[in-house]
Amino acid sequence: MRTLLATGIAAAMTTAALAADNPDYSLTVYSSAQPGQISTENIADYGAGLPGYALVRDGRKMTLQSGNGVLKFTDVAKRIDATTVAFESLTDPAGTRVVEQNYQFDLVNRDKLLERYVGEHVTVEQQRGDTLERLSGVLLSSADGTLILQRDSGEVVSIGSYSNVLFPSLPGGLITRPTLVWLVNAKQAGTHDTRVSYQTRGMTWWSDYNITLRESGNNCDMDLSAWVTIVNQSGASYPQAQLKLVAGEVNRAPAPAPAPMVRMKTMAAPAMAADEGFQESSLFEYHLYTLGRRSDLPDNSTKQLELFPTAAKAGCTKQLVFTASPQPWSHWAAPIQEQNYGATTQGTVGAFLEFENKETNKLGMPLPAGRVRVNQASADGTLEFIGEDLIKHTPRNETLRIKLGNSFDVVGERRQTGFTVDTAAKTITESFEVSIRNRKKTAARVIAREYLYRWSDWTVVEKNRDFVKRDAATIDFPLDIPADGEAKTTYTVRYKW
Repeated sequence: MRTLLATGIAAAMTTAALAADNPDYSLTVYSSAQPGQISTENIADYGAGLPGYALVRDGRKMTLQSGNGVLKFTDVAKRIDATTVAFESLTDPAGTRVVEQNYQFDLVNRDKLLERYVGEHVTVEQQRGDTLERLSGVLLSSADGTLILQRDSGEVVSIGSYSNVLFPSLPGGLITRPTLVWLVNAKQAGTHDTRVSYQTRGMTWWSDYNITLRESGNNCDMDLSAWVTIVNQSGASYPQAQLKLVAGEVNRAPAPAPAPMVRMKTMAAPAMAADEGFQESSLFEYHLYTLGRRSDLPDNSTKQLELFPTAAKAGCTKQLVFTASPQPWSHWAAPIQEQNYGATTQGTVGAFLEFENKETNKLGMPLPAGRVRVNQASADGTLEFIGEDLIKHTPRNETLRIKLGNSFDVVGERRQTGFTVDTAAKTITESFEVSIRNRKKTAARVIAREYLYRWSDWTVVEKNRDFVKRDAATIDFPLDIPADGEAKTTYTVRYKW
């Protein structure tokens, strides 16, 4: 950031007046928060550490003089990135240009006042019992919290404990709020519609989804509502601001991108009618959510807004998945020939909720990453929490799979029933029996999921029931198990290398 012109030149310039009323705020908030990353219990402690930032656009009416003039602007966020500041006149953009700009942040505090008043006359107050005593003199030093004062009599005193220091005035150069200062050259004098834009830290947002689940056998339907939480700890308040949220992985170089370039992209979003909720549109390779009404965003505040109206009675499927085998290796150096590896294990039955994010399923909107909480009505009709999971940024027409927990009443185990290695033929032949018991009072459909983990080249040579190949190392056996019943599946797999 360049400094202002030399004092002699600055003295010849006129100072432009700023009309501070009726600011027109527009904020685009970017988030790098991972789902579930931010602790809501400690939200007040993040400050500049919030994983995100905002592009602030502040529209004002400012009075400019013809020629060079100094323009001071104090209504900026405390956590502003001064390298992204841009000033423009909307009234006469071609005839108005910024010659120099400066960001002043030498804010007044006690230590700076003491430093500036070394060699000057001050008054120090000390409390002695019920009496307030005042000592006046020239401040010689203020190091390490101790004041060295020369009294009018010439006596020098050291004051280690004091209640107040009275200064005659605020010295030049110290300011009470961060201030942007421009040297503006304007051809057209008078009141201009202007816009100040900059990026600031201390802001972020994330999504939360609430599902009300209704079961009907193995099928289900649900009501899905979506909310966004916006956190403002930027050091400034934004009354009646137009809010935009960007969902996607926006890369940031060590030096922030110029604010005007980002502004031209975001201004392309369509205008929204008053009192509407968020409207989604494309922004480069991301998604932009624009709130159709204005909203207040005070400093040090958390605001929740509905992302889109509740999607009622969207179709879904509940899945119970039994897993007991080890996960397949990501990189095989050689086949796993140890017989006891994963031979006999008791597994878990995970409960999952799956649904399609499609318009035909009453959804079909790009879903920003966030936490999904699922509730279900109990026997007395009250909603009870039954599980939650995290989702990544999910485009429309994709399928979401939410893990809710593990089944209480469905148990099982997996045991090895045969194992041979033929080194000459370079094969491993292995047999398993998977047994799953359903202790519910109703029938249940369970998927027995088997990972073929010993080698990448495999063939199922025997089986007692059909399976579905899920991927290159996973097969699923669907099992319909009666109430308080048991089902078994057996298979033999041959690996070849």
